[in-house]
Amino acid sequence: MSDLIPYLPDVALAIGAYLIATTSPGPANLAIMATSMRTGRRAGLFLALGVVFGSLTWGILAALGLSAFMSTFGWLMSALKVAGGLYLFWLAFKAFRSAMRPDISQTVKTGRELSSAQYFGRGLALHLTNPKSIFSWLAVIAIGVEPGAPVWISFLIVGGCWLLGIGVFGGYAIAFSTEPMVRIYTSFRRWIEGTTSIVFGLAGLKLITSRT
Repeated sequence: MSDLIPYLPDVALAIGAYLIATTSPGPANLAIMATSMRTGRRAGLFLALGVVFGSLTWGILAALGLSAFMSTFGWLMSALKVAGGLYLFWLAFKAFRSAMRPDISQTVKTGRELSSAQYFGRGLALHLTNPKSIFSWLAVIAIGVEPGAPVWISFLIVGGCWLLGIGVFGGYAIAFSTEPMVRIYTSFRRWIEGTTSIVFGLAGLKLITSRT
């Protein structure tokens, strides 16, 4: 425990930065909110679980020193950006198509339209195809790990952030699957789906055209 004390301020700062980034509006949070309101708590929780494990994957790679790999294989990150942008465009199209449906009963379902594994896969794909996540993790690791710090500090930060991610993303799924939120979705379905479509489309465009 005494070995940890000198590093605690930097570790706390890194975890705080991750918390701010995680709670800020973004494609993952929006997908969890919309899925939970539209399809139910089970769907939202498994989507959130996929996002959490996608984030954990990038976090572990960042702790292992992926920056050197990225500088050598920059083309791979560029290809991943294109794939992530196209995936966001696909999500934007699905949200737009849902917004255009006149019959609410076709969009507000019980959560059985996809399996739990499929929702998990969607959340995982959403995070793994977004290279912005790795840059965020590299920044978090850089904030919390001083030169000369032991390797386990990086993994301590990843573990702490992972637990926070479970709470944040799972919290979104639970909060937005409550009856008041479902009623809001039912009343403003087209506006919600339309806004979701625009956000996903803009996020995909930004991802494809960004230089980093």
